[in-house]
Amino acid sequence: MSNLETDPRESACGGLADVAAEPVEELLTGRDVVLGGPRAMRVTRTLPNRDVRMVGAWCFVDHYGPERATMRVPPHPHTGLQTVSWLLEGEILHRDSLGSEQTITPGGLNLMTAGRGISHSEESAAGALLHGVQLWVALPSHVRGIAPAFEHHATLPRPVSPGVVTTVIMGELDGVASPATVHTPLVGAEITLEAGAGTRLPLRPGFEYAVLVLSGAVRVFGTRLSPGPLLYLGSGRSGLELRSEGGGRLLLLGGEPFEERIVMWWNFVGRSHEEIVGFRREWAEGEAFGTVSGAARAAGPGTGSGAGSETGSETGSGAGPGTGMAPLPAPELPLTPLKARGRRR
Repeated sequence: MSNLETDPRESACGGLADVAAEPVEELLTGRDVVLGGPRAMRVTRTLPNRDVRMVGAWCFVDHYGPERATMRVPPHPHTGLQTVSWLLEGEILHRDSLGSEQTITPGGLNLMTAGRGISHSEESAAGALLHGVQLWVALPSHVRGIAPAFEHHATLPRPVSPGVVTTVIMGELDGVASPATVHTPLVGAEITLEAGAGTRLPLRPGFEYAVLVLSGAVRVFGTRLSPGPLLYLGSGRSGLELRSEGGGRLLLLGGEPFEERIVMWWNFVGRSHEEIVGFRREWAEGEAFGTVSGAARAAGPGTGSGAGSETGSETGSGAGPGTGMAPLPAPELPLTPLKARGRRR
């Protein structure tokens, strides 16, 4: 999924000044976001957070489910980022303006690099059981204007030790590398622990890290975590200690602190207010981001109000995948200019 809020918050992130240069344990409570109308899917968004806005280049974390819902995310644009779609349960059909059409299932990775601009849609079967995460990675300036691209990896490296399975989704962990394309030093991994199992994974002291429990419960350095909050671990660590009494699954995110300051608004990542204004205008004009096959291009996407995006993303509508959806209109920009600030409040 993507950011379907009709009144999206400005998120100014990045820069090195406020990175925790030592190990910390900060529990970051997410906020509930409803993606659409009254029957829409609810997600917990832990990045960007009021207190910590990025972890390495990871700048957006939504965790949803498990619940039965109908995902219908109409065509919408992205710039300056990669979207990382990871499922624990269910199936989601991805379509984009490059002509890609790919169903993602648990254990596989859909990775979309927006670069200078792309549009896409996401759909599930009506009333399907869905559980997963949607992540964004900010692209550094030297590649953020590259041509858009899409990758699907049906299988990923899964080193196994007694009671523990680690799936390397992005980057590298303990000498095991994902085939997914990355543009900054980072890692994203899912770690599943059986009941009573524990492990210690090596970390890079120069990376900052965070963990998010997806199911069950896991002790991280002795702190018991359940699904909900993101535990920010700072940097300067050489290892990650995990244990689960009853079994659990968690997401490990980390990376080299992102040096640049960015501005995130709606589904765009830029560097200034003026860039965001330009991206919004290009989406409204309907050419720069292409069209998504199977989605009706009705009334230009910049002509509607916030209510339009609620209607498009509402769940339980009864329309199945492939029936066509009008593109999302961009919300109105805030009255005050968007500014890139520090990565912390």
